[in-house]
Amino acid sequence: MIAKQFLITAIVMAFFSLFLSILFRLQLGWPEKSFPILEAFLGHWAEGGRIRPDFYLALITIHGTIMVFFVLTAGLSGTFSNLLIPLQIGARDMASPFLNMLSYWFFFTSCLVLLSSFFVQTGPASAGWTVYPPLSALPRAIPGSGIGMTLWLISIFLFVASSLMGSINYISTVLNMRTKGMDMWRMPLPIWGLLLTAVLGLLSFPVLVAGLVLLLFDRSFGTSFYLSDIILQGNILPNQGGSTILWEHLFWFLGHPEVYIAILPAFGIVSEVISTHARKPIFGYHAMVYSLIGIVVLSFLVWGHHMFVSGMNPFLGGVFMITTLIIAVPSAVKTFNYLATLWRGNLHFTPALLFAIGFVSFLISGGLTGIFLGNASLDISLHDTYFVVAHFHLVMGCAAIFGMLAGVYHWFPKFFGRLMNAELGYLHFWLTFISAYLVFFPMHFMGIDGVPRRYYVFTEFTFMDEWLHVNRFVSWAAVIGGLAQCTFLFNFFYSVFYGKRSNRNPWKSNTLEWTTQVEHIHGNWAGELPTVYRWPYDYSKPGHGDDFIPQTTPLSETMNSNRPFDFGGDITKEKISKEHLKERGI
Repeated sequence: MIAKQFLITAIVMAFFSLFLSILFRLQLGWPEKSFPILEAFLGHWAEGGRIRPDFYLALITIHGTIMVFFVLTAGLSGTFSNLLIPLQIGARDMASPFLNMLSYWFFFTSCLVLLSSFFVQTGPASAGWTVYPPLSALPRAIPGSGIGMTLWLISIFLFVASSLMGSINYISTVLNMRTKGMDMWRMPLPIWGLLLTAVLGLLSFPVLVAGLVLLLFDRSFGTSFYLSDIILQGNILPNQGGSTILWEHLFWFLGHPEVYIAILPAFGIVSEVISTHARKPIFGYHAMVYSLIGIVVLSFLVWGHHMFVSGMNPFLGGVFMITTLIIAVPSAVKTFNYLATLWRGNLHFTPALLFAIGFVSFLISGGLTGIFLGNASLDISLHDTYFVVAHFHLVMGCAAIFGMLAGVYHWFPKFFGRLMNAELGYLHFWLTFISAYLVFFPMHFMGIDGVPRRYYVFTEFTFMDEWLHVNRFVSWAAVIGGLAQCTFLFNFFYSVFYGKRSNRNPWKSNTLEWTTQVEHIHGNWAGELPTVYRWPYDYSKPGHGDDFIPQTTPLSETMNSNRPFDFGGDITKEKISKEHLKERGI
């Protein structure tokens, strides 16, 4: 139930964020054109049918905030942690069901607080989703620095509280409540991804809270943690000794782990989906786990690559550049392992598998541009241009969203006991996949030419005139991509009530969640908890009649397909298995 709550709330927030992005794409694509319908909906924020510059800043601020925190973090991790952790490790429930419920309601309240900022006279926060001072620290700086910024801070405080409660619960459940036989090396990869995501959140979000407290002090109590030598409307403010760079360090110490908080659950989900629908064991299981751990460790050592242009010592910039390039290695390991799993697999092209393959595509295309931005000398030219927008949206936005959609299509039968419509799923995938590349791929070339991001209009600059038609093309592609999501919305809610009923294990998967009955019951399993005898990826194993072997199948029932490594170093059982295979001439 809590997983459903997280998922549906995230879907609603995602569509609201999508609507905001369409609004500012209209401004970028047709900067001189008036749209009277905008004034009808937005009132004084779109006088004469054109979005006001200050409201444009609010649109990109709230769009980024919703997508990064409320969709890619709470929506992805909150949904699949609550669904999969108890079911895939064989637990009756979470370690603390009450804390689990409280985590959702804090998240839901944070969403309401953020949305309420659209109903204040000065409008929502307008300092960008990174809320850099002084715009975020001076309530009188611009309209969006007023009560809307305060509501943004309250919303994020509530969101962090939700995230920390969830993280504590997820870690406690995985470490303490695994069923008999479920050791760490028999856990499905989604559980590894969700566990390490919780660890990341538990260690990084408190740093953001510290930064937010200092920001609140600067806004309300006259301190100068981030402010110094500020002139506001011709008046010299008394603030001295502060530094906006301090905020950058505190924010990006969370901000870069946040990228992996969004992508690690998708890594695990895609691993499960690809292995199941390719009918092959995941390639390099141990390498996949170690690469996840490597990403977690290194993610705390790379935050400075967001600050190459901040005036940092070049030696320190070199250190961050090296760690940034090193973190590409575990990501590349995972990419190669995905491709190796797909290679010569018996691919069942379900919507879930298509979205998983789309995830791999975005991971490669977006990851390659990360090598450019991780190099300090190149980043100085590309920083704050559309090249960054393209990279960020491909590798984090599109990849993580595709991972999330792969999970929704794959585990929809577990959520609701029904199947989503496959034909609508195919339409949703192809429209979304194509439009995503049409939106973000051209932005690389805009960034190389020096077109800056977050500008309200580009017609003031002669050298950018040639990019106006590209902006218009991108805006059309964004509109098509937005309409494609209506296909998913209809498919999702129609299938909840009228979709084809699913059997217990529609994908012939090995993991424990598919051993529970279709009707949801308290405690997940009607009788005793299942016992685990093997790892979760025994697909298409030579010597076995079926192309899958559930984790609950004892090794004694699969003598013809057992291999020495199945026994985890138990010499006696290995010897019995070898003798059996020898007798059968296998």
